[in-house]
Amino acid sequence: MKRRGVYPFTAIVGQEDMKLSLILNVINPALGGVLIKGEKGTAKSTAVRALAELLPAMETVKGCRFHCDPLQENFLCDDCTAKFHSGELKETETLKMRVVELPVSATEDRVVGTLDVEYAIKHGEKKFEPGLLAQANRNILYVDEINLLDDHVVDVLLDAAAMGVNTVEREGVSYSHPARFVLVGTMNPEEGDIRPQLLDRFALSVTVTGEHDRGNRKEVIKRRLAYEADPEGFIASYQKEQEELADKIAAAGELLPEVTVPDVMLDKVADLAIDLGVDGHRSDITMIKTAMTMAAFRGSREVNTEDLKIAARLALPHRMRRRPFEDGTLDMEKVLATLEG
Repeated sequence: MKRRGVYPFTAIVGQEDMKLSLILNVINPALGGVLIKGEKGTAKSTAVRALAELLPAMETVKGCRFHCDPLQENFLCDDCTAKFHSGELKETETLKMRVVELPVSATEDRVVGTLDVEYAIKHGEKKFEPGLLAQANRNILYVDEINLLDDHVVDVLLDAAAMGVNTVEREGVSYSHPARFVLVGTMNPEEGDIRPQLLDRFALSVTVTGEHDRGNRKEVIKRRLAYEADPEGFIASYQKEQEELADKIAAAGELLPEVTVPDVMLDKVADLAIDLGVDGHRSDITMIKTAMTMAAFRGSREVNTEDLKIAARLALPHRMRRRPFEDGTLDMEKVLATLEG
């Protein structure tokens, strides 16, 4: 049986904030992931899989279980680092970015991997069995119903997403490997919430709903029927748009290290956090990193006020102070007044 192609990312109708949040995290995996809240049937999983299919194949060290990037010396695993210094790091292969799914029932060992302590003691060397974080390196880690996942496991995921490294420690023996991935968590708020302490650690958060415009809903139906009737033809009709977006994402990734933030933009972010009464400094840092990534995506080397407005919309709502059982709300008029002042 022939496998049907993945629905094109550029064919998804609406849901602009969700699509932009995913794109920004792919350009800059160090952002720290995105939490997508919404009812069923709003293209959450479709968008995640479509984004992975959109991106070009990546070069990896042949045979590496963490599929290290041979051009990124600072992010190599121990084995690849040793090969690099000995001059043996020569063979490479290309692999497509993939979506690694983490089931709600996953244990910590299944996620982070396991260390054979007895083997280490007997033989004086570490024996590590990779977990899902090893598979996720340089890929997308997708956690559906993340609000139902054990809090400790969510904590481990967010730590790895923020640091880009997974460290396993057992009985005084430790092992670390690169874990730079795009973390995407999805949840239906009707099935339970996620603790505020964990919610704050997601870089971006968006809420998706079904389209309320009749024309858009009609277009959703038309495109889905066309895709199911002729998947190959439908995918081919979006090939040009797909390639253009993929090229734009790749260019943004290359430009990102050159993006600068004027002091006046830093002042605006600090004033905004104070005006809104946001706790801690994570919001400020996340806003700046998001704005820098947005600037790179539009092809600029400098952050401007419009970048900050978009960053505020994506990075602040889930960080607003709230009472138990109430959603945080972001006063966009107050945001605009501060940023444009």
